[in-house]
Amino acid sequence: MEYRSAYRLTGSESHRWRLVRAPRYGEGMGMILNIPDSVIEGLRIPEAEIAQRLRTELAVALYAQGALSLGKAAELAEMNRMAFGEIVGLRGIARHYGGAELAEHLSYARSE
Repeated sequence: MEYRSAYRLTGSESHRWRLVRAPRYGEGMGMILNIPDSVIEGLRIPEAEIAQRLRTELAVALYAQGALSLGKAAELAEMNRMAFGEIVGLRGIARHYGGAELAEHLSYARSE
């Protein structure tokens, strides 16, 4: 499942940049994260990639800390679980894999 972009980076020289979650029909506003201009200007990331990279970095950090599941972290990063799992693996972050997931996967593997 692919996730449509629900975030946008807004701002200009006269305004602070903000990562804003755009509302969807029937949903609340979510959260606004204000990022100081000095931080945005200090990033060594092409401007067109800033919003996606910040979402991905936040998702990876929260997943690594155990604050988000893989699925929710992938959703935050606006990636499918497989692509996000690859990033986690490339960074050497241990997968959060509990007994329930193991039993489910073993059951699935044995049925084929």
